[in-house]
Parts: sequence; C-alpha cells; structure tokens
Amino acid sequence: MTKTLVTGYPRVGSERELKFWTEDYFRGNLTADELQKNAAQLRLEQWKRQQRQGIDFIPSNDFSFYDGVLDTAYLLGAVPQRYRELGFNELDTCFAMARGYQGKSGDVKALSMRKWFNTNYHYMVPQLDEKTQLRLSGSKPFEHYSQALAEGIHTVPVILGPFTFLKLAQYKANRQPHDFADEITSAYKDILERFDKLGCEWIQIDEPSLVTDLTKQDIALFVKLYQKIHSFKGNVKLRLQTYFGDIRDIFKELINLGFDGIGLDFVEGRQSLELIEKHGFPKQTVLAAGIVNGKNIWHNDYKQSLELLGRLSSYTDKKNIVISTSCSLLHVPYTIENETEMQQIQKRRFAFAHEKLQELCDLQRIFDEGDFYKDSVYIQNTVLMREKLGTDEEIRKKTSALIQNDFVREPAFAKRAKIQKQALELPLLPTTTIGSFPQTREVKAWRSALKKGEISKQAYEQKLRSKTASCIDEQERLGLDVLVHGEYERNDMVEYFGERLDGFLFTRKGWVQSYGTRCVKPPVIWSDIRRTAPITIDIITYAQSLTQKPVKGMLTGPATILNWSFPREDISGREMAFQIALAIREEVLELEKAGIRIIQIDEAALKEKLPLRRSDWYSDYLSWVIPAFRLVHSGVKPETQIHTHMCYSEFEDIIEDIEDMDADVITFEAARSDLCIVDALKKANFKTQVGPGVYDIHSPRVPSKKEIEELITKMLKRIDKKKLWVNPDCGLKTRGEKEVMQSLQNMVDAAQSVRETLR
Repeated sequence: MTKTLVTGYPRVGSERELKFWTEDYFRGNLTADELQKNAAQLRLEQWKRQQRQGIDFIPSNDFSFYDGVLDTAYLLGAVPQRYRELGFNELDTCFAMARGYQGKSGDVKALSMRKWFNTNYHYMVPQLDEKTQLRLSGSKPFEHYSQALAEGIHTVPVILGPFTFLKLAQYKANRQPHDFADEITSAYKDILERFDKLGCEWIQIDEPSLVTDLTKQDIALFVKLYQKIHSFKGNVKLRLQTYFGDIRDIFKELINLGFDGIGLDFVEGRQSLELIEKHGFPKQTVLAAGIVNGKNIWHNDYKQSLELLGRLSSYTDKKNIVISTSCSLLHVPYTIENETEMQQIQKRRFAFAHEKLQELCDLQRIFDEGDFYKDSVYIQNTVLMREKLGTDEEIRKKTSALIQNDFVREPAFAKRAKIQKQALELPLLPTTTIGSFPQTREVKAWRSALKKGEISKQAYEQKLRSKTASCIDEQERLGLDVLVHGEYERNDMVEYFGERLDGFLFTRKGWVQSYGTRCVKPPVIWSDIRRTAPITIDIITYAQSLTQKPVKGMLTGPATILNWSFPREDISGREMAFQIALAIREEVLELEKAGIRIIQIDEAALKEKLPLRRSDWYSDYLSWVIPAFRLVHSGVKPETQIHTHMCYSEFEDIIEDIEDMDADVITFEAARSDLCIVDALKKANFKTQVGPGVYDIHSPRVPSKKEIEELITKMLKRIDKKKLWVNPDCGLKTRGEKEVMQSLQNMVDAAQSVRETLR
C-alpha cells in the first residue's frame, strides 16, 4: 500500500498562539517553563491531527521558537563567542542570536537574516569562524521525538543537512565549508547514534541547497559528507529530502550513495521526472514524490498528480512510492475552515495545511484502488479543475497593448538627478526612514473597533490623522530630512493595497510565519486586477500639508504585491505583475499631481522569486519583473524623485538588474550583513543614490550614535558622499516607540556629525 508523508508542518498555531506566547515571554509576562509547556501542547495537537488524518510519516523537530536553521546552529555548537559570553541557557541564547541583546549581561547584535531560498520565510545565517568547533551540543530533536513517542506517535525527525548548513553559513577568518567537513560529519554521526538508541526508524535530512547551481567542488563536498555519514548510520534509515526545485546537477551521484529514501519536488522541480526517466531510480529506495504543493493554496489537480504517480511507478516499485508534500507546509495557513466569511464557491478551490493532509490521503486511496474514473472524489476534483476564474478583458487588452516606450522614463538618470537636487535642496547624507512607524496597540485597537462597528469610519480616520500629525511632529523634532506619514492606516504593506484593488481575496486567519514571531496574511489573487479608486492620496497629502519638508508617498511595488500574495496558477507571473503595475502606476501619477515630490515604491520581495538556477533568471523572471517596476514610474516628471526599498536577500548577483529598475534612490538592508551590499555597489560602479541601512530594525537593541557614525564612515569609503542616504534597514512597524525614537535620534545625530566633517 502506498504511504503518505508530510515534510514539515506550520508551527505558530492556527490562532498564532506561539507568536503571542513568545512575545509574552519577551515582555516578562510568561515564564520559560510556561512557554515550553504551551509549545509542547501545540506540538502534540499537531502530531495528533496528522495521525488522525492517516499520515504515515509525521515530522518532528520541524517546530521552532524562532527558526530551524538557528536551532541547527545551536545543535551543532555553532554559537559565536559573543553569545556564549552572555551566559544564557539554550532558549535565551537562541533568542539573542536571532534578535540581538542589550542589557545587564552585555550588548550583542543579531545574526544576519536572509530569505529561505525562494520563499518569504527568513532564516538566521549561521556564523562560522576560527573558534567554531562543530559538535553535537543540543538536545531539542531528541526531546521532541521522545515527546511524540511517549504519546504513541512514531515521528520522523527532521534535521537540516550538513551540506545545506555549510552552504548557508557565513564564514569569518578565511574559513571555508570544507574546513568543517570532518567536524560536521562527526556531529551527524553522534546525532544518528543517539536516534538509533531511541529506536528511531527514519530520519529526514533536508538538503534544499541541492536544487541550486552546484559546482564540482560542491558535488565533491556533498559526496564526501554522505559517504562518511552512511558509514556509521546504524539501524536508522535516512531519507534525503529536497524541495524548491530539481537536483539535475547531482542526481546521478545522489542515487548511488545508498540512501534509504530520497524526496524529490515534482511541483517546482521541472526536471525531476525527466531525471528519473533518463537515469532510472534505485528499486529498493523509497521515493517521496512531492506532488502536493507546500507553497500555494490552490486545490491539487488529482488527474495531473495521479498521472505523474502512474509514470513514476514505471521506474520504481509502487510500494516504494510515498505521496508527499513538495516542501514543508510552513508556507501555507492552517485551515480553510477558519475562513467563516469566505464564500463557499471560493473556499472549495483552496487547500491550506489541514486540507493538504486530506489531499495526500485522497491521492493515496485513489492511486491504490486504481479505478480513477469511477471514484466520486476524483470526479468532483476534475469538475473543480475545469472551473475558470474571473477575467477582465479591458485590463488584459491594456497589458497586451504595452509597448517599449511605456517602460522608459525620460530624461535619463543623470539629467534627472541634477533637476531633483535643485528642486529638493536636500543636505549631504539626507536622513529618512523606510516608511512605517510602530503600530502600537492603540492603533491596532482602532482598526479592530472599526471592523466591529464600534467606531465610525469618520472617527477612525480622525484618529489616524491625529496620529499622523504626531508622527510628522516627532520627525521634525528628531531632525529627519525626508519624512513619512507613518502608515498607521495599513495592516500590512501588501494586504492594504490588495484590499483596495479589484481581483484579490482575503482571509481572516490565513497567517503564515515570515520570521520569528512575525506572521503575514498573504492575499489571494482570485481574478484580474484593477484600481478603481485612489488608495493613499488623502492621508499622504494631509501629512505633506503639515510640513515644509518633503513627505514620501509610500506604495508597494508590483513584484512585492505579487510575491507576497498567493498567485493564480492559470496565468503567467508576467500577466499578473503587469496588471498590478498598471494599477500602482495610476496611484503614482495621482500622488505626483497632488504635489508629492518623493514617491517610494517598495520592492522588498524583488529577489524572492528569482529562480534558484541562473539559467532561468531572465526567461522566467527578470525579463518581466524589472519592466513591471519601470512601468509603474515611467510617466512621472523629472523632478519627482522615485525611491525603492529592498531587504533581507542577497542582491549582489543582480546589481545590474537592480540598476536597470531606473529608480533615483534605492535603500537596502545592510546592517546585519556586514555591508556586503555596499562592496557590491562599489564594484558595479552603481550610479543610483543609495541608502544602505545603518541599524537593524528586527532587533530591540538601540544602536549608539558612535556605532552609526562608524558605519556611515565605512560606507563613505565605498560610496560617493553625494549619493549616500542614511536610514534604518527596514520599516519600523514591529518595533516599540521608545526604542525607535532613541535609535532615530542617534541616527540623525550621527549623520549630522559626519556631515560636519564633509563640509
């Protein structure tokens, strides 16, 4: 009988319980024991749900208080000395690594944070240096396995693989991945031996880095690691799990390494089936076929999935095929049943994490029984797949009628820069923020009261205006040069715009973890997209009326709206991006007409959906995502300054493409990444004005004036003083008001001090 497998499950709770428990712990309102007890109960409930559903291979150790890569770093002893010196326990050490720490025990910055491959999830970057000694140092995976076993649930522990860990790590003191090969294999030997003693049958080792472009050195390192690991794995069976693409560069080597099971992605893995057809598959090896999409919420097409399973059964024994999710379900919400306000005709099209369990079991049963066409569930699914989503012919005509000139802004950048300098009269090292100010409990309470009908729209908008006025006053007091309105009216930078555009659906509880305690509620692109009314004009023009300094118009760009939504699967990304771009373009032109001189079009997620293989960059993504951004701003006047913002990705490889966006100013996350982006900008002779972030907003610590001065001085060695802006890494929405004001004051004071030395 075919079996089912889940590679990973959401962990924040269907009501975001883990988020609130953890934040209560940060505030001192919950003890560590209480936090651990609550988390253990949440894990148990989720294991039991998968068990009741009939899932055969249930994951454990997919749970984390903050991030699984961070947990692996602690497990392997990759804890930099500055965090060890704090003298904290495992929980608080991991939180210090993730968030930084500033208090009686010391003052440390957080580790760097990056996007997890092509998702909106963020991982903490392990840091390895000459003092690092990798060895088994933690107990979390064994504790979680034992907790499940005590309840009669046999789970499959999920461990990040040594190759991916070494590939994702940041290296200091000229250290390289191969320097740690012997240490890390010894550590994994100890992990396997410990699981063997616990009676564990299977272990899932995740190696998503195998779906990226691999060098000969990468392949040699992978083979070396696993030849050693296989030599002492004992009775434990190893399943090598990949996701987010195919493993074309290493498939032949991998299938000959003797793994007991191999998990392949058949959703994003374009060549996964072709590789098996061409090279075969070991008869005694379990094939975990990832056919249920772990990253999108549309219902699985059973006909397509069953046909694929049928083809796979030609190359391996049917009994060795396991029907699997394509990746962890961490990237989708918990259940569609929470969406009590969504129409049934819409709900029936979607499968969140709980529903994907049912999809796995449906496919298992239908595949085993074999007579697809008489199965009522199969028939219903086939009918569902034939239903068409809404189309707007007028919008489609507009996108198809676009010509080259629609994507070109005149005059060229150099001429615009001179015009803007004269029009804006900004000082050297102009200071600004990325956009949002802290969303206090008070502001969230207003929004909740409006939704419940407890206050009128007029009263709500008056409160927003009052808060916006206070924000402008505060920025004037701080001495910032370019102001923002604070974005108090916005629940989320994507959801807010989606709610005001035709074509989007919204969930009530469709929360997905982005990093740590930060969760987002991605909109669903349901039909073609158009703008029917102004979105931001009133509040931004009101803010501008309160000051003589320029106030930025704050918008979200087409790539970010698309990438941070659940996209349609029946039309191209290009079509959706251009539809969104036309809508945001209308808003840009109206802001300009209303007298807004600086407009920021955020593209925080530009890099996120860049194909993991370089050969696919232009054919599948950059050829339309960069033009989509240019389409948004190509119609503005020369004196209107266009900004954009990008964060928490490695942009070094696409610097030339970012320059091709033709923005006037680009702000980047930089404080957590040791100014790597600044070096890349210098190397590329980047012409655009830039604002690399001078402090980390995902940490509660307050940077000193001296610290920021030193950072600005370093930047000036690489960036022309006439091109450098001073700003935080990202928006300030999730931070507390007190720490924000202290940090911004130090930032402004530092900029002014450095400015004095340049005159």
